Amino acid sequence: MPTDISTIGVLGGGVMGSGIAQALAVAGLKVTLRDLNDELVEKARSTVVDGRYGLKRGVERGKTTQEQADQALANLSFTTKLEDLASVDLIIEAVPEDLELKKKVFAEVDRIVNPEAVFASNTSGLAISDLNKAVSDARRPQLIGMHWFSPAPVMKLVELVHAPETAEETIQSLEALCQNADKVSIRVKDAPGAYGFVANRIYFAAVREAQKVLQEGIASPEDINKAMVYGFNWPVGPLAMVAGATKGWQ
Repeated sequence: MPTDISTIGVLGGGVMGSGIAQALAVAGLKVTLRDLNDELVEKARSTVVDGRYGLKRGVERGKTTQEQADQALANLSFTTKLEDLASVDLIIEAVPEDLELKKKVFAEVDRIVNPEAVFASNTSGLAISDLNKAVSDARRPQLIGMHWFSPAPVMKLVELVHAPETAEETIQSLEALCQNADKVSIRVKDAPGAYGFVANRIYFAAVREAQKVLQEGIASPEDINKAMVYGFNWPVGPLAMVAGATKGWQ
């Protein structure tokens, strides 16, 4: 198993997959993003280049230089073929949040990708000890949760979720990767039966209360969001966060 990860395959080019691929390409890693068809691949490419947190907007806002943006795009490749991921050091799965779908995807790539590669799931809260049943016994120590936050090019936190079978070397490899990508990682023990790891369990409680305030007619959605932005210095309010994380950041 590689301790230094330099080549990465990302499965799924939606809001999270495209953002993760972009963030890692900006960090200088070679990334291949795979989706099911050419239309989805082109949509992912457009998000990386032209999206609200894409490379062009980063140059316009002075967050990066044109040269850095060009290099990041050069680090990225797009494909519809699983076989193009066969030799990567790390697979990051970012398909929709469905246990059986994720297990199916992991089982497919387990047969194709080199046996030394680390497998990581961007699940928001599914048990890693359920997901790792989809791969061979030999791969299970190399399977881990790697939960990024949206939008991935901007947000710093990555939760590294380890099952009892996850090897210490796997955790350390991804800790090093996060540090190289200017992300902050935390270690989280797998907790089957409780959806959401650390940040989301706390966040879900805040959203539930915000929705209760709205239902009781105490304040408008706009003012609920403003309360948390200006009262607690949140970047966006809890109701706006739900919309952004599910529909994408416009």
